[in-house]
Amino acid sequence: MELMVNRIRPYAWGSRTAIAELIGAPSPAPHPQAELWMGAHPGDSSVLLGAADERSLLDVIADKPVLMLGDRVEAEFGPRLPFLFKVLAAAEPLSLQAHPSAAQAASGFAAEEAAGVPMSAGGRNYKDGSHKPELICALTEFHALCGFRDPVLTVELLADLGVPQLDHYLSLLSGQPDRDGVRALFSSILTIPSSSFAPLLSAVLAACVRLVRDGSPFSTEYRTALELGERYPGDPGVLASLLLNRVTLQPGQALYLAAGNLHAYLAGVGVELMANSDNVLRGGLTPKHVDVPELMRVLDFTAGDVEILTGDEVRPGELVYRTPAPEFRLSRLTLSTTPLDLTHEGPQVVLVVDGSATVTDGTGESVQVERGRSVWIAADDRGVTITGSGTAFRATDGLVAP
Repeated sequence: MELMVNRIRPYAWGSRTAIAELIGAPSPAPHPQAELWMGAHPGDSSVLLGAADERSLLDVIADKPVLMLGDRVEAEFGPRLPFLFKVLAAAEPLSLQAHPSAAQAASGFAAEEAAGVPMSAGGRNYKDGSHKPELICALTEFHALCGFRDPVLTVELLADLGVPQLDHYLSLLSGQPDRDGVRALFSSILTIPSSSFAPLLSAVLAACVRLVRDGSPFSTEYRTALELGERYPGDPGVLASLLLNRVTLQPGQALYLAAGNLHAYLAGVGVELMANSDNVLRGGLTPKHVDVPELMRVLDFTAGDVEILTGDEVRPGELVYRTPAPEFRLSRLTLSTTPLDLTHEGPQVVLVVDGSATVTDGTGESVQVERGRSVWIAADDRGVTITGSGTAFRATDGLVAP
């Protein structure tokens, strides 16, 4: 077990205060700090603070995969950490996006490799051949768009706008209020010619202003469209946002996003755990590469309510956020003076988000983990326990129940 030095991604949508304050750095930071990465991704591996030297976690796992990952994880996923753990701090909305399934990622990656598309090319969609299910757990109030809303409610929301130019598009869903109708409407919105879209969006946003002022039951959704319209004027994603569930997570609540789930994080700070992939298909709300046909290929148009996870208490002091993903498992630890056993047959990363912790192994060796710091626990670290005060999050693989 060793303390980690983690990398910060400076994406433009990031907060200048949240991550800086978490890790005890000067705040505000000089540049946006969007994500703190904890793991062994080739793009930004964490570094381990060993007694003798400092090495990247990526290199350590490559040298000793079975000792670091355990037999079952290495056999299932190969000599690579199957998950990537992050702190995500959004001061501005992220793009409207989805992630491919394992089969879609494999075929998409192979096709781009065969076509000779450079990995650094702006139009490259697939950075690897893996899928990217993910889980976001709120540290602050966290706002998101997630999955397509029940079509019956979406028809009501759009009809309430009272925009005649929208009638043709609305009929695509009102005449077929199911996943095929959702697909037809969403595809049409993203492909409206700009000459027609500009006046349509202008009329929709004007109606949103009126309905928010009048206290519509859909005021939150309309207000979100207005905010997105200010940041991304003329972007089809602004209108498409009105098809999605608008979700507010309270601290400790989480969302699981399976392959094909269309989503956009809007604002807030959370811990995010995902399969170790960087594949993103975007449909709008971004200056980055947008590939509508490829996005349509991977999207799941199943519509309905969003399941908000609150965690299951598996023992005193540990709540687990259960998902079907074999690559990862997230739990929230409430720290106390009573040691909590962290025995596990696979790799672990523990991040302290409040207070401090002492992590001790079976030999009696211990490391102090302060707020904003994380510790790597290898599969061959035995008899590991944690004590302290405050809250920590524990990331493991999802193959072996801790």
